[in-house]
Amino acid sequence: MTIKIYVPRDAAALALGAEKVAKAIAQEIAARGFDAEIVRNGSRGMFWLEPLVEVEVAGKRIGYGPVKAKDVPVLFDAGMMSGGDHPLCLGEVEDLPFLKEQTRLTFARCGITDPLSLADYEAHGGLAGLRRAVSITSAEIVKEVTDSGLRGRGGAGFPTGIKWKTVLDAAGDRKYIVCNADEGDSGTFADRMIMEGDPFVLIEGMAIAGLATGATKGFVYTRSEYPHAIAAMTAAIGIARQAGILGLSVLGSGRAFDMEVRTGAGAYVCGEETALLNSLEGQRGVVRAKPPLPAHKGLFNCPTVINNVISLASVPVIMEKGAAFYRDFGMGRSRGTIPLQIAGNVRYGGLYETAFGLSLGDIVDRIGGGTATGRPIKAVQVGGPLGAYFPRALFDTPFDYEAFAAKDGLIGHAGIVVFDETADMLKQARFAMEFCAVESCGKCTPCRIGSTRGVETADKIAQGIEPEKNRALLADLCNTMKFGSLCALGGFTPYPVMSAMTHFPEDFSPGPIVEAAE
Repeated sequence: MTIKIYVPRDAAALALGAEKVAKAIAQEIAARGFDAEIVRNGSRGMFWLEPLVEVEVAGKRIGYGPVKAKDVPVLFDAGMMSGGDHPLCLGEVEDLPFLKEQTRLTFARCGITDPLSLADYEAHGGLAGLRRAVSITSAEIVKEVTDSGLRGRGGAGFPTGIKWKTVLDAAGDRKYIVCNADEGDSGTFADRMIMEGDPFVLIEGMAIAGLATGATKGFVYTRSEYPHAIAAMTAAIGIARQAGILGLSVLGSGRAFDMEVRTGAGAYVCGEETALLNSLEGQRGVVRAKPPLPAHKGLFNCPTVINNVISLASVPVIMEKGAAFYRDFGMGRSRGTIPLQIAGNVRYGGLYETAFGLSLGDIVDRIGGGTATGRPIKAVQVGGPLGAYFPRALFDTPFDYEAFAAKDGLIGHAGIVVFDETADMLKQARFAMEFCAVESCGKCTPCRIGSTRGVETADKIAQGIEPEKNRALLADLCNTMKFGSLCALGGFTPYPVMSAMTHFPEDFSPGPIVEAAE
């Protein structure tokens, strides 16, 4: 019987040497005459264990990690092919606490299947949602998604079903589905993991969105920094098209939907939906004024659904298991699951999918294991470079859109970046302004000029130049940017700056300037 050995081809695992490990395993298999097959799966999301090698033994997958190429001969000597014991042996991977306590719905197959095996995908529940979708009307699909409570997982948290119904009801000879895969937030990697580890779930979700709204064409817009995701998505789309999942008749339904990948140049502002549309059309990536909304006049002036990767990848399980099943997870108006991306100075960094409602303290202390340095946590930034910094005093905040908004924070794409006590929050505030200045599309004055003035003002505070006056000026700049900017880049930059000033005032009170000696 052929033994299956799983070695991830996810970008995170590759960065840590997975390709060398796979080659070393292939060499040992050949040299020792084993009947074995290497499966290049996606990552499970436990990055501190990568490269994570799994061996299927009696229907169970025994893990070894983190494995280096030099460890491979010794692992074979220790009987890895039959699940033999070794200091790197982790036991059955599914029993690891980090995985066992998750609720994996969107990421149910990530790390388990061969990402480009359609047979594998179907064997693990794939296409069940699409098969149901082709058997019902567009309005019924939209109602199912609306009733599930699914909200946009890209940051805004707008109800997905309402957006779909707007496009369904809009008049237009041509409609589009655009997947926003321009994952540019610091500490985020969920979109990349889906595209590299389970691309068919995104294809299935986009096809369902097309059937729901009458759109016949879809685009996955991602960044040039994601070559492995681009390659995996492109290959998977070709396989899906050949299998009749995409094309003129989706699964023989007579309803058309096809899609392709488009690559942007890596501008952060192109994560904003209207700047993304401009880029997709071949124009400069600048923000458009609204109205009109993209749902009415979007790509090429046609009604367009723009959803994040995770939003679309969550649709198949909703269609398969029903709206009530998905809605039963979560709290308040935040329904379903959310892929927490735990990063920064943290012991156990990785992806953790769970229902909304865990407290921030539970996430960073229990699941993340505290800081990697062992020092006390000073701040946690949630929501990317535009997210607020939360001190320990706010760690009882539940992970919920409204709960975070009530504390002047935002969930965003659910990236969680941990900082220990050595972090200088004045420098972090300055970085937020500098980031905005560099990434601004330049269309509106509050963002373009305000961010530049913000960097200068933060520098004056750091130098001890009229600190009280400049702190007031920095707060005034934030107020202008928050309410005067055209899009969320300038509008949300005040969140990290003001939260740093509010919760860590001691870092904004440097000593007076000391004149240099003659």
